[in-house]
Amino acid sequence: MSLKKIDEQLKNVRDKVIKCKKCSLSKTRILPVIGQGDHQAKVVLVGEAPGSNEDKTGVPFCGAAGAILDELLNSIDYKREDVYICNILKCRPPSNRNPQTDEIKACTPYLEEQFQAIKPRIICSLGNYATSYILEKYGEKEIQSIGQIHGRVFEIKANFGLVKIIPLYHPATVVYNRNMIEILKSDFKILKKHDEK
Repeated sequence: MSLKKIDEQLKNVRDKVIKCKKCSLSKTRILPVIGQGDHQAKVVLVGEAPGSNEDKTGVPFCGAAGAILDELLNSIDYKREDVYICNILKCRPPSNRNPQTDEIKACTPYLEEQFQAIKPRIICSLGNYATSYILEKYGEKEIQSIGQIHGRVFEIKANFGLVKIIPLYHPATVVYNRNMIEILKSDFKILKKHDEK
């Protein structure tokens, strides 16, 4: 598909999210956080939901966890511009509480449209919520915690082709425990290895 067509599809998603009132988060958000990066990326990174910095700027992963994400990408010689970054929720839950089931159900069709437009070869789910949603969506029956499956590679068939799903710890893990950085760097090497194949 041409870049122009992909751009149009992603603009259409953006326009829908801006007008969206499918759940109560539309009443409390400042800005929706739709996604950012290469519209033809082979790798899409999917987080949980925007935090307060993201809510103010509309930019995904722009706070402390974003600085860690940049460090992890740099550790494998990637930049933000090389990937596409988004979340399962496009609006910030109040007080950064966990996403609720009805919010995930209301919001993830936009994520699916982003996947359809970009057609990634690799989807990296960051943290438990993104991992559970994506693995369930693509047919995994038994979802284990991120601590058990981080860095594993799941090969699935999406309607736009074969995709590798690589669950990863959320970068915020390192904000709370700097000792986790080496585990995340090791998992990001797995991402790079599969991206080069």
